[in-house]
Amino acid sequence: MDSKLYTFLVLCQTMNYSKAAQRLHLSQPAVTKQIKSLEQELRTKLFIYDGHSLHKTESCQLLERYTISQQYQFEELQLAIADKKRLKLRIGATKTIGDYVLIDAIRDYLKNPAHELSLVVDNTKNLLQLLDENQLDFVVIEGKFRKTKYDSYLLRMEPFIGICSIDSPFCGKRITIEELLSQTLIVREEGSGTRHIFEDRLTASGYVLEDFSRVVSISSFVSIKALVQSGIGISFLYNSVVAKESDIGTFTVEGLTQPHAFHVVYSRNTSAKDYAKQFLAGSINIVNVDQQ
Repeated sequence: MDSKLYTFLVLCQTMNYSKAAQRLHLSQPAVTKQIKSLEQELRTKLFIYDGHSLHKTESCQLLERYTISQQYQFEELQLAIADKKRLKLRIGATKTIGDYVLIDAIRDYLKNPAHELSLVVDNTKNLLQLLDENQLDFVVIEGKFRKTKYDSYLLRMEPFIGICSIDSPFCGKRITIEELLSQTLIVREEGSGTRHIFEDRLTASGYVLEDFSRVVSISSFVSIKALVQSGIGISFLYNSVVAKESDIGTFTVEGLTQPHAFHVVYSRNTSAKDYAKQFLAGSINIVNVDQQ
């Protein structure tokens, strides 16, 4: 890849000339010179300052998408020239998906002894950053992403449900939010996709977390399920997390428990979509990709 484009990508990632220079082991004036040269070649402004903050122009965003895909495709070209196949996949997933949804696909992929795989489980923001840095081939996420920046397809609509102990009067029923407010609510940590979705839906229904008699924040699904099972409180999560649990009850609540989309996301104009389809096919209930 052209050195100016690589410098440009690093600056897009850091949004700071000094930090970009440190990462590239260049002087700050050298980074500035390369960016100005690129702007002259393209006859457009790529970055602008608003006060002390650096911002991307529309032209910058277009070039960034092009450069990320070019970087990925260059690696594909190197494999093709060497007559090699990509045998190691680099996948990112949010916690529910990585811990519960992808297990069968990972097992099936690794049945081939020639295959290698790395899986990063993190929040949506960090996964998209890794995708931009070409450290991942594709990500499977529940969070929001810019559909004008990435290519994607819908993997499936995942049921989002309430869980309780099997002895709870809520078990197996459809109830109202008002009936829940006297309960101890157990939620994931701030920043988690599950909590974000729950809080968004709760707010849209006219309530906030503080309306519950007690709110407990726990990052571990294992701990949440154990507490719910023992009757300490209730929680909301994706069906995949408890699909194999016979000792946890479930319930639904209007406005809170409608299904949520899981998306496969990858850099535009790359062959990553083919790798994702091959990896996921046959192991997961997938929405028809060709209809997306």
